[in-house]
Amino acid sequence: MSLRVFITGASSGIGEALAREYRRRDPDAVLGLVARREAALTEVARSLGGPVHCLVADVADRGELREAARRFIEHAGVPDVVIANAGISAGTDTAEPADAEVFERILRTNVVGLFDTFGPFLPAMRQAGAGRLVGIASVAGVRGLPGAGGYSASKAGAIAYLESLRVELRGSGVRVITLAPGFIRTPMTAANRYRMPFLTDADVFAAGAVDAIAAGRAWTVLPWQMGWVARVLRVLPDALFDRAFARAPRKRRDAAPPP
Repeated sequence: MSLRVFITGASSGIGEALAREYRRRDPDAVLGLVARREAALTEVARSLGGPVHCLVADVADRGELREAARRFIEHAGVPDVVIANAGISAGTDTAEPADAEVFERILRTNVVGLFDTFGPFLPAMRQAGAGRLVGIASVAGVRGLPGAGGYSASKAGAIAYLESLRVELRGSGVRVITLAPGFIRTPMTAANRYRMPFLTDADVFAAGAVDAIAAGRAWTVLPWQMGWVARVLRVLPDALFDRAFARAPRKRRDAAPPP
């Protein structure tokens, strides 16, 4: 039986690449693609072919997500894989009152959006004793990066939430998988005006990600080189980290979250 895969943030970037990788591996896979931009989502679905359900929803809107999940279950059944991929990023400055709304939006989308993506599916997956809940975190969640307080906080929160959920569901048959990308070539990183070590194409990331999901690995950093970077960052003493990153390049504040 072909896989049923539900992916948020599927109109571009990592989400689109994941959808293409699943279609490449299984032409009959049933894909539920979620995004806010209907025209872009429809174009991705058209180019993929095969069984696709286009579900227009904003992951920051709990009601819209629940309706998208309900429609997918109604037409395709309970998914085998749910990928909470949708995320936004922007530079923020705590001293700037105008950044408060951006900061909140980042957290709402990148952390609460995980909860709201998984929630509608979890009871049925638990009952079936099977399935994979996949959250897209980031190496940026390992340590707080200057100028990216909102994004780093959101990805650190995502890592901790996914770890908590993984332990909660131990023995249930439902696996929780955390994927932590480094720099992936997407519209989001295109706005960065600084060097991005080990920059990786989205399709290369997607191939490794789908392998990790199929294997049920709890934690995977991609590309693998960034896995070593993450290990070093985790153990680097605060004084050395502060000195090394105090003058690190920062994301521009006017790089607002993408529409």
